[in-house]
Amino acid sequence: MHQTLTRLHSDVPGLDPILGGGLISGSAYILQGRPGAGKTILANQIAFAQAKQGGKVLYITLLAESHDRLFQSLSALAFYNPEHVGSDVTYLSLFRTLRVDGLSALVDLLRKEMARQGTTMLILDGLLNARESTHSSLDVKAFVAELQGHAAFSGCTVLFLTSARIDESSPEHTMVDGVLQLEEELFGSRTVRRMRVSKSRGSASLGGLHHYEISDAGITVFPRLESLYGRPVGQDHAPSERVSSGVDELDIRIKGGLPAFSATAVVGPGGSGKTSFGLNFLRLATPEEPALHFGFYETPARLASKAAALGIDMDALVASGALTVLWNPLTENVIDSLAYQLLDAVRARKVRRLVIDGLAGFERASVDSHRFTEFLAALTNQLRVMDVTTVCTWETKELSATTMNTASPEALSLFDNVIGMQLEEADDALYQGMKVIKIRDSAFAPALTKLIIPDATSVLIRDASAAVSDKPSL
Repeated sequence: MHQTLTRLHSDVPGLDPILGGGLISGSAYILQGRPGAGKTILANQIAFAQAKQGGKVLYITLLAESHDRLFQSLSALAFYNPEHVGSDVTYLSLFRTLRVDGLSALVDLLRKEMARQGTTMLILDGLLNARESTHSSLDVKAFVAELQGHAAFSGCTVLFLTSARIDESSPEHTMVDGVLQLEEELFGSRTVRRMRVSKSRGSASLGGLHHYEISDAGITVFPRLESLYGRPVGQDHAPSERVSSGVDELDIRIKGGLPAFSATAVVGPGGSGKTSFGLNFLRLATPEEPALHFGFYETPARLASKAAALGIDMDALVASGALTVLWNPLTENVIDSLAYQLLDAVRARKVRRLVIDGLAGFERASVDSHRFTEFLAALTNQLRVMDVTTVCTWETKELSATTMNTASPEALSLFDNVIGMQLEEADDALYQGMKVIKIRDSAFAPALTKLIIPDATSVLIRDASAAVSDKPSL
């Protein structure tokens, strides 16, 4: 008979999914990490969430520091509510009890205090101090087991915080139900915070390393996208209708436009017209079928200026609700944070047309380049089941579309459609060219075309060997 475990909602964004749905009520966990990794912030964020949900939290410190410094630090965080302190969240320092009377006296005192207050969550900050107070690993194991057993009997969830590096053979590790490791590392000159569920008894957690950030709101966790969305959440289908690319002549060449709910890579060097292609795709958005521009390069103001040069009134599109522009500077970003920001915006605005201007923005935000293909697969798969037709620009070094077909073959294979933009030199001048490389499961005219932008109101394309048409495509 299948038994459903009772879970606690941590109110820490992203934490419950990597724990398999949240902390298991009545279980014991270790939060492990070096000083500064965020253990105390995480524990207090969980504590105040439990207090808000009607729980009673007993927060025990085995440290010599006073609680005044702790409250001073916590008061700057959004989750901290002083009204809960002393009533729903009680702080006690038992450092002297541990030092003078030992582990047995500490357990007895905790039992009495938990029973008196009706504690539903016990947090023990300073497990390292408890380890150092005894020379026997058996004593430590007995301490953890006795405390855990009493807490489980009363339905109390226990969090042990420690700065010590606890390996899998340590008595603490073997006794508890889960271990959450918080790590802070340097990648080049950049600091990266990641956490890992190294033990999860009776629960299917998300494996691997997951980014997290510490801000004024507290801790936010970003589960690896390819882990949380290993399979897309939603029903996939392959509609037969087409979505206009925004360039009439191109639509003719690809049999009516881009396949609906597909992912298209527009690949080419800088200056070849990739962003302009995306803007033409977005100009057809309506308030009923809204669009999103998710970019890393131009600010919204500069993007609107570029659109105006193409005869596109971006400000009017934004004002009508047909278009939303999100800009993330290409500085220090977290790849999964960017992905969730994108998916949240798509979901909230019911976006149907999406332009991601610069896949390199995601690629450079990843500290592990080996996961980029899997990340991109998860992102494009999820966008498809959300009924979004996506255009992604991807800058390459090659100038010719004929050489782009073999560029990044693994990543390009994830896209339903690939359009190569190129720069061709002729008569001492550079010309913008376009070539359809792939339209999945569809016939298309493969001829190389030249993209001509004669003024702010018309965009033309023609065969490389044909005369220029005087009919605007927009």
